Amino acid sequence: MSTRAKAKLRLKFNSQEQLSILLKALAPEANSPVTRRANVNLQKKGAFLLLTVDAEDTVALRATLNAYLRWINLTINVMNVVEHT
Repeated sequence: MSTRAKAKLRLKFNSQEQLSILLKALAPEANSPVTRRANVNLQKKGAFLLLTVDAEDTVALRATLNAYLRWINLTINVMNVVEHT
């Protein structure tokens, strides 16, 4: 019996430029995943980033979501620092 776990997140951005930069920054991770236990899809839809994770189990789902949310947060923080210097 296979237990699959899936999550879809929709994150709103105030800036199209920030969203485009973020997608470019995360593309290498999404295109060549470290593990085969989870697949990630990143899409831009208007002002929203759509993050979809399909994993073999809840452990892989949680680990993948945590990694992507940290990378998103880190990228936004770096962009904010760059904008204000």
